[in-house]
Amino acid sequence: MRFFFAALAALSFLPAAAAERPNILLIFTDDQGVNDVGCYGSEIPTPNIDRIAAEGVQFTNFYSASSICTPSRFGLLTGRNPVRSQDALLGALMFMADEHAESGIQAHETTIAEVLRDQGNYDTALIGKWHLGHGAPSLLPLAHGFDHFIGHTGGCIDFFTMTYGLIPDWYHGSQHVSENGYATELITDEAISYLEDQGHREKPFFLYLAYNAPHFGKGYSPSDKKPINLMQPQAAELKRVDFIEDKIRREFAAMTVSLDDGVGRVLDKLKEQGLDRNTLVIFLTDHGGDPTYGGSNLPLRGTKATLFEGGIKVPCLMRWPDQIEAGSVNNDLLSSLDLFPGFCELAGVATDEIPHLDGSSFVPNLKASPTASEPRKMLWMTGAHEELGRKGWLAYREGNSKYLQTPADGEFLFDLSEDPNEEKSLLESQPETASRLKSAALKAVENYRPK
Repeated sequence: MRFFFAALAALSFLPAAAAERPNILLIFTDDQGVNDVGCYGSEIPTPNIDRIAAEGVQFTNFYSASSICTPSRFGLLTGRNPVRSQDALLGALMFMADEHAESGIQAHETTIAEVLRDQGNYDTALIGKWHLGHGAPSLLPLAHGFDHFIGHTGGCIDFFTMTYGLIPDWYHGSQHVSENGYATELITDEAISYLEDQGHREKPFFLYLAYNAPHFGKGYSPSDKKPINLMQPQAAELKRVDFIEDKIRREFAAMTVSLDDGVGRVLDKLKEQGLDRNTLVIFLTDHGGDPTYGGSNLPLRGTKATLFEGGIKVPCLMRWPDQIEAGSVNNDLLSSLDLFPGFCELAGVATDEIPHLDGSSFVPNLKASPTASEPRKMLWMTGAHEELGRKGWLAYREGNSKYLQTPADGEFLFDLSEDPNEEKSLLESQPETASRLKSAALKAVENYRPK
């Protein structure tokens, strides 16, 4: 392993003065697969995102909590497997569906923002996409640990009007506001304004910068009188990726380079404000890309909303100058569920009384690759979604073995050490292993479900 974590050698992380605890900038993008980031091999240029890898560490074996937007965000912010969610948040919350009007993250489902704010004395902000409930004030970010919120609550918006079709969905705090511009640039502008204000604060900050790009936008069709899904690139960015022949892929790429520009502006502002050396920057995507709208997970099998590797294995980069060796590569098996306990460790916050954390702190993995006493176990489950025509999936990984149950093609068993792209199922040759992992998966689901 070529990297070190010099300043954490003692790894004490007892409660400390604000200046000794890192700021945390978590950049979370939408529907961006492993083949949609330059340093992972994409043809789409992402020099600013790649800069995080060049100045920090690139993870090659990092998983999202889900292959769908809402549960991936639930897992990220609560540190809990989405199966544990009170409202069974295993599919995407739909902005206009009456049955979801009161669904979302609930008051007792503690977020990392709450813990960092209330126990770690951090200033907390969400700028961008929420997608964990809308409408009722109790479902909005300000009720779940965020001191500041600017952004939208639904799964997507029109990038130019900040509406869901014609319905307003852009908030400052708990209030709707009217905005025009381009969503990616507005999110970046708000992040920069937030960072400029940090010079006046004594607290460290936790900024959850949740871009809605390069997810498609939600426009409106006057002829049909209903919202429609649209790729919404800007002309200038389309010119920058005119070498891409496929129209949808080119539009997706244009939205991606706009996102990359925003990441670059935010990184530059960190340095300009003198914040970069004590800020842990994490770049992470919510799940795999959707080829229907231009995303790519190649060479991995599967897409968004599936539990093949292409749906759940995601790009993850981290940078912390003087703490993480530049240009490092880490092959450890990690999950977005590991961020919650890791952030607590960095902030000097105990997790003993926080129930049902399903991850382990990622901090030791930044120093070296810890020797595991037993193979790591991971569970994924997605729910059926009639409106989107989806059926439920189940997957369970133990070490390098992965069991998968699909709605259309039955069951699979893969050895990911030998077959990372899931080309050959071992179900027939290793039925005992498949049966054991299936039983373990079903037992975990039963244990996780709220009683």
